[in-house]
Amino acid sequence: MSDVKSNVETTHAGTESVGALQKARALTLPSRDEMLKRAPSVQQFWDKNRSLLEAAWKEWDVQNEQLAEWINENLISEPLRNAVTLAWEDPAKEQAVTNLWDEVLPGVYQAQLFDVEKLQLLRNYLDGVADAGIPLRPPYGIALNRNGGMLDARSEGYLAAPTFQDFYNVIMDKYMRPVSRLLFPEVMGFDSQTFGFSIQYQEGMDTSLRPHTDASAATMNVNLNVPGETFKGSEVDFFNQETGKVTRTVFAPGVAMLHRGSVPHAAQPITGGSRTNMVLWLYGDSMQIPRGVLPTSKADAKSRWTVPNTLKDSFAPF
Repeated sequence: MSDVKSNVETTHAGTESVGALQKARALTLPSRDEMLKRAPSVQQFWDKNRSLLEAAWKEWDVQNEQLAEWINENLISEPLRNAVTLAWEDPAKEQAVTNLWDEVLPGVYQAQLFDVEKLQLLRNYLDGVADAGIPLRPPYGIALNRNGGMLDARSEGYLAAPTFQDFYNVIMDKYMRPVSRLLFPEVMGFDSQTFGFSIQYQEGMDTSLRPHTDASAATMNVNLNVPGETFKGSEVDFFNQETGKVTRTVFAPGVAMLHRGSVPHAAQPITGGSRTNMVLWLYGDSMQIPRGVLPTSKADAKSRWTVPNTLKDSFAPF
């Protein structure tokens, strides 16, 4: 009898899941203009359909197992993966992690985050996401947002596929947070909350981003273009507030730029091809960030290699 009941429950759950995917694909997404204007109906759309969209992404992930099976920590470049794993086992050996991050200008670091040879696997998955037919909220707090999506569960309309969420949380908790604490000591205590989104710069469409700072303690910007996927323009400018100097940077496929959110930066117009990026933020509870006061000393190594036990709050920058 218990086996019969279990089979009925499984069949019923499967039916509901299939129904969720079909229903999600039948939804009419609010218009770009409505989203940019923050029309009340837009928030109502995401709030009303949150559970449906989460169920739809869960089913989509199962149906696309051939894509999802590759989305795991093995996408991280081997030198960084090995150094970080060692530091979690023995924080006294964290210098090996620091050594992989090059300071390209004061307060701005870069390192190979994703294995270049495996980056296409991540792009294949994200291309599948784009073709899934499930409404995905673009980052409409930014002018350029036609092919982007929200990545963090605090955001409505986020990419709720379980495989991606597991991967996203590994990047934030195992990699970005402790590395940010290493490079920017004042981040400690202002890094309990996470935020993330993807964006795409396309020639003739969403072409640039004016100078700005981020509402974050630390920002990591990752180039998701694969080798051979070239573009022209779209360089990132960083502004030194003390000297007034502008440093123009171009980072290679799979490379991450890590900087304080307070560092002014801008994206130049793209004049050819497209550039795809994943942008990740850390900040404190209720969106608190360090403001102008740097610590006189770093926290101890053991403290850096920990995950805050603070619950995720509902505050989101946009």
